[in-house]
Amino acid sequence: MTAIRFTKELYFVTSTVIDWIDVFTRPAYKHIVVDSLKYCQANKGLDIYAWVLMTNHLHMIVGTSDSTPLSDILRDFKKFTSKGIVKAIEQNQQESRKEWLMDRCWFRGANDSKIKNYKFWQDGCYVENIYTYEFCMEKLKYIHMNPVRQEIVERPEDYLFSSARNYCGEKGLLDVSIIASCLMR
Repeated sequence: MTAIRFTKELYFVTSTVIDWIDVFTRPAYKHIVVDSLKYCQANKGLDIYAWVLMTNHLHMIVGTSDSTPLSDILRDFKKFTSKGIVKAIEQNQQESRKEWLMDRCWFRGANDSKIKNYKFWQDGCYVENIYTYEFCMEKLKYIHMNPVRQEIVERPEDYLFSSARNYCGEKGLLDVSIIASCLMR
């Protein structure tokens, strides 16, 4: 866990599943996202400062550690996870919503000239530059409180698919760079 100062460009990013489908209720699909984020950290220069994976969207505070544009990293992340999650849905014999999920992904892909087969994520990402420390803290709190507001957990650090654990001094699923002076405890 590395503490950093607010000295580089950071972004608040949200990626949303098509039609706001609650697909991340299954651990297998969530782990595809986590594994891909780990890959982007190790191989593409993605710096993650905070994150939370909800049932149908992903929020992050991120930056980059090299010259690779964040847009390229996010594009590759979404392309890879889209293919991986659609394949996992197809192969999951226990998925009770398989036919419906595949139909939604196919329908959205068929109506998008940029897509060959299936579409999983909505186009683009919602991205906001973080210019002030106060705005950063607002987004950090928003990210970590999301599972609490949705009544999934009582305390932010109890949610496994979030960086709240890291900010409480515990080991999270992803390594994150802690933003200085904002530890939760």
